[in-house]
Amino acid sequence: MQIFSTLDLAAIAFFVGAWVIYALATEHSTYGQHRLNAHMNSYRYLWMKQMLARDMRMIDAQIVATLQNGNAFFASTSLIAIGGSLTLLHSTDQVLDVIGALPFGIRTTAIQWEAKTMGLAIIFVYAFFKFAWSYRPFNYVAIMIGATPSFEHKDTAEAKEHIERVGRLSEVAGQHFNRGQRAFFFALGYLGWFISAWVFIAATVAVLFVTWRRQFASDSRSAVVGT
Repeated sequence: MQIFSTLDLAAIAFFVGAWVIYALATEHSTYGQHRLNAHMNSYRYLWMKQMLARDMRMIDAQIVATLQNGNAFFASTSLIAIGGSLTLLHSTDQVLDVIGALPFGIRTTAIQWEAKTMGLAIIFVYAFFKFAWSYRPFNYVAIMIGATPSFEHKDTAEAKEHIERVGRLSEVAGQHFNRGQRAFFFALGYLGWFISAWVFIAATVAVLFVTWRRQFASDSRSAVVGT
């Protein structure tokens, strides 16, 4: 017995395909080098070079702590979202009674509802792992900042190689954080599936447009690039 219609299956395939293709296009293509995050990565390396030239580095440690706090907040939010999804899964009968009483009358079976809810929970689990792992590299960045050669040795080859490694690690931490945020954005599009497959597709397109615009045509990017 087929749980979902062909249209539903096409919608979820479109959702997954859009997510994967967007991620590959922005992270592993020449076009993606123009995105906001790529420009911010260049500032990560500039930050490390400036840090090497400073004798006192408390401000750098404070910046890392701020970035870690952001990761911790989103990781905690992911856990709350996972708990909410599991609550919906546990209360399927009650939720279906409420939905059945709504004016627009969403038609769905218990199996369909539970499958959709599990998919939503999986997205938030993925986001949690990304945020939680991003927290760790930022810890490593803090440690490596502490291990940075002193100001007197800033012109040595060892110091410059160390700065490149710290910059790369900071870039990796930011990349995992960005993937977690992307999962949050696409989770909003996924909610459209609870209404209908067509709303699901439309919501996915809307999320794609918003995320693309923030990376390639936003005021933030213009401010960073200077255009």
